[in-house]
Amino acid sequence: MNGWRAVTAALALAALPGVARAQAERLAGRVDERTRAAVAALVDSARAAGLPADPLVNKALEGASKGADGPRIVAAVRTLAGNLGRAREALGPSVLEGELVAGAAALRAGAPAEFLTRLRREYPGAPLVPLAVMADLVARGVPIDTASRAVLALARAGVRDAELVAFRQNVERDIALGAPAGAAAAVRVNAAERQFGADAAGAPNTPPPRPRKP
Repeated sequence: MNGWRAVTAALALAALPGVARAQAERLAGRVDERTRAAVAALVDSARAAGLPADPLVNKALEGASKGADGPRIVAAVRTLAGNLGRAREALGPSVLEGELVAGAAALRAGAPAEFLTRLRREYPGAPLVPLAVMADLVARGVPIDTASRAVLALARAGVRDAELVAFRQNVERDIALGAPAGAAAAVRVNAAERQFGADAAGAPNTPPPRPRKP
C-alpha cells in the first residue's frame, strides 16, 4: 500500500506545471513523496490565484525541520495560503510579497482583516513595519486587540517606520523590567501620541514614564 501511494504521489507531482514542480523539488529528501505532492498542488493553486509560492514552500521546510508529520505540514501550508489570500484582499492587489507575508502573520496572530485594511489606509508608508511590530508585540504577550489599537493609534498620529521600531523596543524593555505587557503598550502609545502631538504643535517633547519594577 505504501509503495502504491508513493507511485500515485509521484505521478501527481509529475502532472503539475513546471513552476510548481520546481518549487516542490526544494522539498526533495525533506518530506515524503505524498506530502511533497500535496504541497506542490497547494503551491500551484496559490500561484494560479496570484499568490507567492516561496512562503508556502518555506512553511513546509520549516515544518520538516521541526519534525512535523506530513498531514500537519500540509495543513500548515494550506492555512498560510488561506491567510495570504485574505491578506491580499485586505491590503489590496498591489501589495508586495513581504507585506503580504507580514499581513498573513498578523491574521494568524488573531488580527481581524479590518485591521489590515485600516492600516493600509491610515499608515503613511508601506505597511510592512507596522505589521511586523504588531506581530512582535503579540509574541511578547501584548493582547491582540491592544497591539492592533496601539499600531493604528500611532499610524493616525503620523509616526513612521523608525518611530514604530523605537516604540516596540521601548515596550519590550518595559516588559523586561517587569511591566505587564498590555499596560506597557498602553503607556508607551499614550506617551508617543503626546510626543507627536507636541512635535506638531512645536512644543517640547515629554519623555515617557519609566515602569516600576515589581
